[in-house]
Amino acid sequence: MAEHLRDLADDRALLGRTSTAERVADILRSRIAEGYFPPGTRLSEDSIGGALGVSRNTLREAFRLLTHERLLVHELNRGVFVRVLTVEDVEDIYRTRRLVECAVVRGLGEPPYALDDVAEAVAEGRRAARAGDWKALGTSNIHFHRALVALAGSERTDELMRSVFAELRLAFHVVDDPRRLHEPYLVRNEQLLRTLREGRREEAEQQLAVYLDESLDGVVEVYRRRVGQTV
Repeated sequence: MAEHLRDLADDRALLGRTSTAERVADILRSRIAEGYFPPGTRLSEDSIGGALGVSRNTLREAFRLLTHERLLVHELNRGVFVRVLTVEDVEDIYRTRRLVECAVVRGLGEPPYALDDVAEAVAEGRRAARAGDWKALGTSNIHFHRALVALAGSERTDELMRSVFAELRLAFHVVDDPRRLHEPYLVRNEQLLRTLREGRREEAEQQLAVYLDESLDGVVEVYRRRVGQTV
């Protein structure tokens, strides 16, 4: 925890001269997504506020924003904790992903598509797999899907899915075998990228729908087993 707080202190430069709750929430959202604060972790106002150099009121407002996004939960007389998802939460996240991501691919229009960021996420995944860094591979997979959503060119859609993907990472951090979870999807990402490069939009949408359905089954299987062990 102390090491993570030192890393968090490095984020103070991101706040600029006006330390708003939104900027603090952005930093904490990223840190939660990266696993610095795993599900179930109690967030100390004094420690985090001191690391970021922000007031208690600003930090509480940031906590409120992230609670609204379902990343944090406030427990009376206990404090604020990183949320532990239920299986039903995971299923709902995937329903949202299927609705949005498939709609983005369906609405791409005529090729060629601007796939540089999608390709970079695939390359990031290959590097992580070669290094045996399975947590980083999971991160690259999130980057792949964020880049896919960004093809819609919609700030509102990007903002919606940023929150959805951050919430999804809460499930990933509970899984005890990240290689088994994430490694198969690198090949899927490569295949989807190839299909989009070839301009086969309808086929890409079908591939993505199957991909997400099978991903849901896999995540729910390991998540149910893992959460069941900790209850």
